[in-house]
Amino acid sequence: RQGGESNKGRAVAVAGPAAAFNARFKALFGDFKPLGLEPSPELLAISMVYFVQGILGLSRLALSFFYKDDLNMDPASATALMGLATLPWMVKPLYGFISDSVPLLGYRRRSYLAACGLLGASAWTMLATAVTTPQAAVGAMLCASLSTAFSDVVVDSIVVARARGAPQATAGSLQSLCWGSQSLGGITSAYFSGSLVEDFGVRFVFGVTALFPLIVSCSALLIDEPKVEPPQLAAASSGPRSSSSGGAASEVARSAKVLGQRLARQGQGMWSAIKQERILYPAVFVFLWQATPSCDVALFYFQTNELGFQPEFLGKVRLAGCLASLAGVVLYNTQLKRVPLKKMLTWVLLLGAALGSTTLILVTGLNRKLGISDQFFVLGDSVMLTALGQISFMPILVLAARVCPEGVEATLFATLMSLFNGGGILGGGLGAALTAAV
Repeated sequence: RQGGESNKGRAVAVAGPAAAFNARFKALFGDFKPLGLEPSPELLAISMVYFVQGILGLSRLALSFFYKDDLNMDPASATALMGLATLPWMVKPLYGFISDSVPLLGYRRRSYLAACGLLGASAWTMLATAVTTPQAAVGAMLCASLSTAFSDVVVDSIVVARARGAPQATAGSLQSLCWGSQSLGGITSAYFSGSLVEDFGVRFVFGVTALFPLIVSCSALLIDEPKVEPPQLAAASSGPRSSSSGGAASEVARSAKVLGQRLARQGQGMWSAIKQERILYPAVFVFLWQATPSCDVALFYFQTNELGFQPEFLGKVRLAGCLASLAGVVLYNTQLKRVPLKKMLTWVLLLGAALGSTTLILVTGLNRKLGISDQFFVLGDSVMLTALGQISFMPILVLAARVCPEGVEATLFATLMSLFNGGGILGGGLGAALTAAV
């Protein structure tokens, strides 16, 4: 009893400063509510993590040139290496189970965010200083991807917890905040990505990129999360203590049983949600769409070797794509978030099928016969396809966030995102196979 009263007192002591900080933070904004959301330190932390996900794109162009020029890889090999490096995005449900079930240093969200930031900074530092072989590049990129994927799961669980049971418009505003922050980070990085590669080289870009994951570690301080007791300690404290080896073994078995029961409940809750037709069918649709063969890497080689595009211009293409992504978020949030999902996906599919074939015009040189330069055509094509892709993805994310049951929000949302990422990896693999075949 005395222990319980002591714990309660500590909780109140911690909650007091946290509540005061939240109040001061809200006072800074007055009546201003971005996207109709009540400002809070936690919303700022969410925006910071997504901003970092976007600004990490600073290295994307540098990586492409690193594989092509420093490691001397052909398009098929580079595509395969990129596919291997994205494998951590395939097992996001595992990170959800871990963060939902196993607190790290007493926290389910904050500690994991801090650790992810440190891991990411270390991985990019290795790429900037020590990586000289494809094998080492895969190892470093696996660590960098693990850092980003795990932090993505953690912050998604926070977003889902805030969106659960909220009206569609509020949930849509949350997703718009997330993806708008990511687009803003992408715009910031895209503006400099090409010129930095051209002026300072890829290693310098990797070194700059290593600084950004530390922002994720700092954002952990803004998460409003009470400290929890690990399941092992909870199980041990629920029964009589014993100093004997038999008592210790019994406590270990009891804690394992508690953890197993929790995982089983989470699995049941996840399955009951994902088998719903309103989430299963759209998820399968997006997976199949993502799984169509991708020619991104082969197109990069074509643009640099055949068309002579320089890093600075390719950076401008990325900038245009990021601006289009942000425009897609704004268009969805202001005009489309109340449009029925089926109707929106139907139109997106029709437009995507038409616009997705425009690469053939560039490869065959038909655009030049029509009087359209290669640079102008690539810019316009990137803008249209990126905006369309962002608009199609937003309603799926909103729907997924709204149906996640309490207690498994990180796991279920991560499962759905892994399904989408798996489709993209499959599409990249099919594209690599086609590239090698021809």
